Formats: sequence, structure tokens, C-alpha cells
Amino acid sequence: MSVLKSLQPQEVFSFFETLAGIPRGSGNEKEVADWVVGFARDRGLEATQDDLHCVLVRKPGQLGLEDAPPLILHGHLDMVCEKEDGVVHDFERDPIELLIEGDFVTANGTSLGADNGIGVSYILALLDSTDIPHPPLEAVLTAMEEKGKVGAAGFDTSKLSGKRMIDFNWITDKEILAGCSGDITFTVDIPAEWESAPSTHLDAMQLKVRGLSGGHCEFDIHLERANAVLVLARALNAILSQYDVRISDPHGGAQNNAIPADAQSTLLVRPEDADGVRKVILELEGVLQNEYREAEPGLRLELVPAETPDRVFSPAAAARFARLTALIPNGVLSWSLTVPGIVESSNNLGTVRTTANGARLMSTITAAVTSRKHEILDRVRALAALAGGGVAVEEYGLDAAEFPYRPDSPLLSVARGAFRDVMGHDAEVHVSQCSLELGMFSQKIPGLDIISIGTELHDLHSPKETVNHTSVTRVWPLVKEVVSRLG
Repeated sequence: MSVLKSLQPQEVFSFFETLAGIPRGSGNEKEVADWVVGFARDRGLEATQDDLHCVLVRKPGQLGLEDAPPLILHGHLDMVCEKEDGVVHDFERDPIELLIEGDFVTANGTSLGADNGIGVSYILALLDSTDIPHPPLEAVLTAMEEKGKVGAAGFDTSKLSGKRMIDFNWITDKEILAGCSGDITFTVDIPAEWESAPSTHLDAMQLKVRGLSGGHCEFDIHLERANAVLVLARALNAILSQYDVRISDPHGGAQNNAIPADAQSTLLVRPEDADGVRKVILELEGVLQNEYREAEPGLRLELVPAETPDRVFSPAAAARFARLTALIPNGVLSWSLTVPGIVESSNNLGTVRTTANGARLMSTITAAVTSRKHEILDRVRALAALAGGGVAVEEYGLDAAEFPYRPDSPLLSVARGAFRDVMGHDAEVHVSQCSLELGMFSQKIPGLDIISIGTELHDLHSPKETVNHTSVTRVWPLVKEVVSRLG
């Protein structure tokens, strides 16, 4: 039964609801890619899928624009998979449960996938249309955008003939995006120097960081939200400074480009120290709740009984892990002096995972200036060298370039005129602190003219994610008007 059948435009929302029914977390895009290829071929369109499950669909121009220069349309198929604490949901099998709450569409306890499901739905609606004038279309739907832009990096752009691109991976209908930052992701591997769990009687507890907001590592980084991995490190440092506690199995965050909303670690505590450890955590919880009383009113630290692990970090490794993690630069690191009010550089410590060797941190640096990214990464390498103990820092994935602003862009000029006529006011032209795949396409296709058109989205990469369905109603006529003017 359709949840969104009452919303307009149905030619967009019907595709969004279909996408919500197909699991498509980053790295799990094959099913949705197969569906898009089948959708296209059912309509007589040429469609191909590469080994990464990026899809390219070609559609001839129509209604007078058959001979116009081709237009590339871009979106990404994957979504960030986050859920509220206690929600049972298998992102590899279960559909997203959609809800309508006033002007907003949201999901029941999970992230929504409007990033970038709404953008992809616009593209599918254009491919499906028979009554919208448009030039020949080359629709590129990439995979693993949320995991280091892997799909865009691997996509063979020699298959494209277009020199102009409209991207639909933006978050507001008040702006036309005309430039953005780049990013780089890195890992920090910290050896555990594993030891067998002590044979003496110790109480096993799980220390949990819960109740945080999470969010997008770029759009929300300036909001001063707590980072659960850093809160966990702070708690471990507070405990280890007073008690001989052993730790194991640190875990936190969903993926590198989402601000972590939860984290946890197992502790082995002497029975005589248990009350003292609880007191440390209770006092720290009060301090943190005061520090984050505006940004994180739901923050809480929990200590609950746990199963005894088979192995634990050595005392030296535990201290090294807690101290180094706490020192990783995080949050806003510099503000732009070129575009006032915009973050120039930031870092998001996104995940911690237990590995065979110990613990791995994964983090993403975003910057409008390439050299700034590498300066921050060099600082992390310096920290690792000071920490010693075999700590290793490695780049992960790709060094994504920034998408440079072109004030003389012909495509931007057309879009601004269409925006004025459809929306009734001038568009703001925005250059963002976020990092998108557009810099990679602009590097691989010299002279490529790019803009991004967006829809009002909120709380991306979190279980609070929403899309304003009245914004979709406003944006769809804009999309149709822009493509119809590209003769």
C-alpha cells in the first residue's frame, strides 16, 4: 500500500517510494542498480551498469530539442544507514518505512534516504517523461558516494559526450549550488597488543554513549554536536587515569561521513573499583550534559553488565588508544575568508571498529583548499608518530577535488533565469563547504559546466532525516523549466 500516493508530483514521489523499498546502503547497490537498468530498458532506453554498480542511462532529446547538445544528469544511488537506539532494522533486507508528518516525509526510526533518493527520483521522472522538452540526456547514477565517492572515481567518463551537468544532490530549494569543497578520508590503526582476559575475577561492563543527534559531517559540522567516539575516548581517559581497567571491543559510528551518534566499549573492572568507575562516569555525564545542554540535550553515558571478552588491550595500548583518539582534530578547523560564513576546513572522526590487530578509526577531512586537507592529515600523522606503538595512518579511498565556482557559467545563467520565472524571486548562488562528486567529474571532463539543484532536506545521515514534500512540489516545475531551456 502506497504511503505517498496523496503527495504531488506523483511522477516523482512514486519513484521515491519505490527506491525506499529497495535496500541501498553504500556497497549494497546491486539490487537498486539492476532495478534502474530494468526500468530504463522497459522504456526502450539504453542502459549499462559497471562493476561498481554505477548506472548510465541514455535518452534521446524530445519535443524540439532532439539536436541540442547533450545534458548529463547526476545523482547517487546509495544512502547512509542509521537507526535510532533500540530500533530493529536490517538495512540489507528491510525496506524503509515511510511516514508523512505535516509538510515532511520521514522514516520510522531510521534514516530516510532522501539523500539522494529525491534527486534520483527527479532523474527517473525525466527519463520516464514523454511531455517534457529536453535535450539528449546522459543520466549517471553513481554508487558508494557515501563511502569516499568510490563510484564517481571509478566511472568511465569517456562514455559521456555532454559538457554540461545538472546534479541533484543538494539540500535546499533556495539556492543553486555553483561550487563546493573536496575531501579526503583516512584511517588510523592502533595495535591492541592483545592479551588474554585476566583469570582473576573481574566485573565485565559495557560503557555506552547514547542519545546524541549525529548528522552530516559537512552540513551539520558547525552545529557543535557531540561526537560519540570522542566522548567515549574522554570517558575512557577519565577512568584509566584513576583505575586499572582493561578495555576491549571499541565500536562506534555508522560511517566516516556521518557524525557518530553512539559508541561503546567493554570494560573489565575489579569488583572493589566498580563503584568508583560508576562515580567517574556519573560525574562525567553531568559535565557533558552541561557542556552540550543546547546541542545535545539527550546525551547520556551508561554502564551495563556485559559478557567477559576473550581478549583485552594491553594497559599501554588501552592508554594509547584513548589518548590518541581524544587528540584527533575534529569539527570546524577553519572558516573561509573568501566566502564569509562558510566552513573552509573540518574533520569528522566518523567510526571506530575493532580489528584483528586492534582498533581502527576512520575520519574524513573536508576543505575548500586542497593544501589545507593535507596539512590537517599531516597533523594526524604527527600525532601517530608521537604516540608510537605501531600506530599507522593511511589514506582511504580517494582525494576528492573541490568543484570550482564559475561565475560566467552559461548553465548557471540559464538556471537563474528559470528559477526567477518559476519561483518568483532570484536564486541565491551558493558555494558550499560540503564535498560532492562534482569536483571529480570536473577534473575528468575538462570544461564541464556544472550546477546543482536541491530540495529542502534536514538532518541528513541521521534517523531524523526528513524531506519537505512541499519543496518537491516547488522544485519539480523548476527542473522541467531548466531542461526545457537547454536548446
